[in-house]
Amino acid sequence: MVSYFLGLLIAAVVLLLMYAIRILREYERAVVFFLGRFQSVKGPGLIIIIPVIQTMERVDLRTVVMDVPTQDVISRDNVSVKVNAVVYYRVIDPQSAIINVENYHEAVSQLSQTTLRSVLGKHELDEMLSERDKLNVDIQKILDEQTDAWGVKVTNVEIKHIDLDESMIRAIARQAEAERSRRAKVIHAEGEAQAARKLTEAAEELSKNANAMTLRYMQTLIDIAGEQNSTIVFPLPLDLIQPMIKKLAGENPE
Repeated sequence: MVSYFLGLLIAAVVLLLMYAIRILREYERAVVFFLGRFQSVKGPGLIIIIPVIQTMERVDLRTVVMDVPTQDVISRDNVSVKVNAVVYYRVIDPQSAIINVENYHEAVSQLSQTTLRSVLGKHELDEMLSERDKLNVDIQKILDEQTDAWGVKVTNVEIKHIDLDESMIRAIARQAEAERSRRAKVIHAEGEAQAARKLTEAAEELSKNANAMTLRYMQTLIDIAGEQNSTIVFPLPLDLIQPMIKKLAGENPE
């Protein structure tokens, strides 16, 4: 009988020791409560918890990668899109993470979803597609301010996908094609304007010197002769043949 009670006592002591002795890894901390009141934050390493009198909550300090579920967002220009993102956060104050919020992971998740819809809803679709880095920073700052009271630090936010329906994709493609056509026409018009200015400058220079004009006509004749044409019709300026006409007229006065 004595041995039976002794065995029970030994088993009870072993169980108490197993409950009392806790080992925390380098990235873990223990929030210890004494009769329900906060006492201290302990760890890492070996800690002793007095059974019944003390309790503890284990907190992981590593960065958590949380995927934000796809959210339906209506942009400022009334375009419906589906957006999902990823949030990186970590606990920097274990005491606040346990005492100030019931479940900090769920709280960060819900806050991320509402903030994502709120921030993106203030921007137009073009801004969502072209200014994603700026939107990431804006969302990260808002989340970090809200989670500070929970002892949580939001280090980064990345918008992963912005999904559009097929009709909107086709509309954006048509808009991009129209923009490319507009740019091509503007570039062509600018080229024509530059060419016209250069031709005007060349004409003014040639008009100042009759010999230069004659040389230019001769060069044009050479260029045309190089082509395989059977008949060449080339207008001669009156200034070029007028001296010959006057000479012929002087020799034949009649």
